[in-house]
Amino acid sequence: MAIDMIVGAAQTLASSSTRIGGAAGAVGGAAAGGGGVTSGFSQLLEGVEKSAAEANDAVSSMVNKTGDVHDAMIALQRAEMALELTVQIRNKFVQAYQDIMRMPI
Repeated sequence: MAIDMIVGAAQTLASSSTRIGGAAGAVGGAAAGGGGVTSGFSQLLEGVEKSAAEANDAVSSMVNKTGDVHDAMIALQRAEMALELTVQIRNKFVQAYQDIMRMPI
């Protein structure tokens, strides 16, 4: 399921951000290692896109009277929750970046 993919990507981002710590070398290592923040974000966005596509398919099948309203509503809620999770993760990273930029050298 797409939601499992999103949760996995969020966990990858969380572990990447704790590995980054405060060392600048760790940031480069996480990005160069193929894992880390960049791949976590791409996995997260792929999961959100997949969830939205599943919701669109469910709504289309509901409109064509081949699908169930219940399934369409569940798919829409999953897509909405995935998007909200992604926005909150983005907000946390932006806030962390701003906090780091405010630190005195």
